[in-house]
Amino acid sequence: MTEQSASSAAAPADQYVLTLSCPDKQGIVHAVSSYLFMTGCNIEDSQQFGDHDTGLFFMRVHFSAEAPVTVEKLRASFAAIGDSFHMAWQLNRADQKMRILLMVSKFGHCLNDLLFRARIGALPVEIVGVVSNHTDFEELVGSYNVPFHHIPVTKDNKSEAEAQLLEIVREEKVELVILARYMQVLSDDLCKQLSGRIINIHHSFLPSFKGAKPYHQAHARGVKLIGATAHYVTADLDEGPIIEQEVERVGHDVTPDQLVAVGRDVECQALARAVKWHAERRILLNGRRTVVFA
Repeated sequence: MTEQSASSAAAPADQYVLTLSCPDKQGIVHAVSSYLFMTGCNIEDSQQFGDHDTGLFFMRVHFSAEAPVTVEKLRASFAAIGDSFHMAWQLNRADQKMRILLMVSKFGHCLNDLLFRARIGALPVEIVGVVSNHTDFEELVGSYNVPFHHIPVTKDNKSEAEAQLLEIVREEKVELVILARYMQVLSDDLCKQLSGRIINIHHSFLPSFKGAKPYHQAHARGVKLIGATAHYVTADLDEGPIIEQEVERVGHDVTPDQLVAVGRDVECQALARAVKWHAERRILLNGRRTVVFA
């Protein structure tokens, strides 16, 4: 083998991810796989799901392709297939890190967890900034060399604060916003503008114990399971499509402070998995539910 051919053989093929949803009908998988074959692509992994309740079909395909194939060429040539099946679809490079923006108030466990996971490469994301209505974690964020944006929120300046947030989203080309324990209710308009692009972590695996000190409320009720739910944000508070949930069993002898500590851990775990799956384009919206190709 010559040096040139050895170098060529060692060069890895580019990796791509295609996700789609559409009305379920015969021929979808055949059309997609035939398209990839005709364009010289190789399927690495494929997952699909047909929902009999909604009549929709969902698919995620991870495939590789040799140059001179590009993501732009693939998108342009796949458009005809997408149109013929009335697909909502996306096609992206698998190695392209998703640009995300974190939002936090005064509880920093999820923020710190995501910053650390991103730094060590456990999450395929680029954190382009952190927005907070307080300055408590400015030093922490700075230690990760991530821009910190302090946007105070009051009942009088809420619309201006959200306008500042959206400006950051536009300027930084943010693909996903994460409410890492951001304790402000977002307006209906903001929820609509960021629909499907904003994830929250809720301190329960059911939408219960709302308001102040939820773990103290749980302790007073004698709960035996502490949970957390990561979900997409909608105008309905804490009732958006669920992505991931985590629970931990607790005994009768735990204190409220111990419940809080357990809660911090399960919140971090559920949120990190939700962010990872979204960044890897494994989640497809299915009305008020999600399809997760984990």
